[in-house]
Amino acid sequence: MALVQNKVVVITGASRGIGRSCAQEFAKHGATGFLLHYYGDAVTEAEIQSLKQEIIDGGSHRKVEIVPGDIADPKTSTSIVSKAVEAFGRIDVLVSNAGICPFAEFLTMPHATWERTRQVNLDGSFYVTQAVAKQMKAQSPQGGAIIGIASISALVGGEFQVHYTPTKAGILSMMQSCAVALGKYGIRANAVLPGTIATDINKEDLSDSVKREGMIARTCLGRLGQPDDIAGPVVFLASDLAKYITGSSLLVDGGLFVNLQ
Repeated sequence: MALVQNKVVVITGASRGIGRSCAQEFAKHGATGFLLHYYGDAVTEAEIQSLKQEIIDGGSHRKVEIVPGDIADPKTSTSIVSKAVEAFGRIDVLVSNAGICPFAEFLTMPHATWERTRQVNLDGSFYVTQAVAKQMKAQSPQGGAIIGIASISALVGGEFQVHYTPTKAGILSMMQSCAVALGKYGIRANAVLPGTIATDINKEDLSDSVKREGMIARTCLGRLGQPDDIAGPVVFLASDLAKYITGSSLLVDGGLFVNLQ
C-alpha cells in the first residue's frame, strides 16, 4: 500500500540516522519528490549523495534535490523551501529532524554548548517549520503535514542532557502550537518522540557496554531502537491514515517510558 503516493517530502538532517531512514521509508511508500537537507561537510556530502542515488535507482519517477547548510541559519530554511518549490512546485510533508546531542556535565558546561544545541535543535526547527508552513498556506486548500522529531527527552531528564532536553520539549510544544495556528489552512503538525535509537548521535555514549545493556534492559521489548523504527510512524503521520491527527505526540520507545517498576 502506497501511503504517500506522489508526495513531495522535505527532510532535514537526512544524510544519516533517522532522517536517512525516513527518506528510504517515504520512497518505499510512494513519495516521488524529495528535498533532502544535510549539514554540508565532506562526510555528510558523501552520505547524502549515496542516499540520493539509492532513491533515484529505486524508482523511475523519483526526483531528488539536496540542500546543504547549517539549519541554525535561517537562510538555510529559505533555500530549502525555494529549491523545493522550484523543483516540485509544492511541499506536502516536512520532517524536521536535524539535531545534535553533545553530552556535557551541567556545572562545567560552556555557555557555547547550550547556545549551539539550542540554535540547531530548537531555532533550526522553528525556522524550517515556519518557512515550510508559509509555503503550505500558499497551497491552500491542499494543506500539508509537519512532523517534528522531538525525543523521549522532552518528557524526562538526563544528567548530561540539561542543555538538550529543553530543546526537545520545545519541539513538542512547538508542534502543539503549530497545530492550533495552522489547522485553519489544512496543515497538520505532530511530534514523534524517539526513545533510545542506535544512531551516530549517541554512538559514543552507547559505547559504554554497561550503560548500553542497562538501556536495553529498561525497554519492554528488550532492544534499542533502530532508525527504521521511527521512520514508519513518521510516514504514518504524513499519510491520509492520520488525516484527523494533529497536535499529537507519538512516543516510539519500545516501552522505555512506562517501564518504571
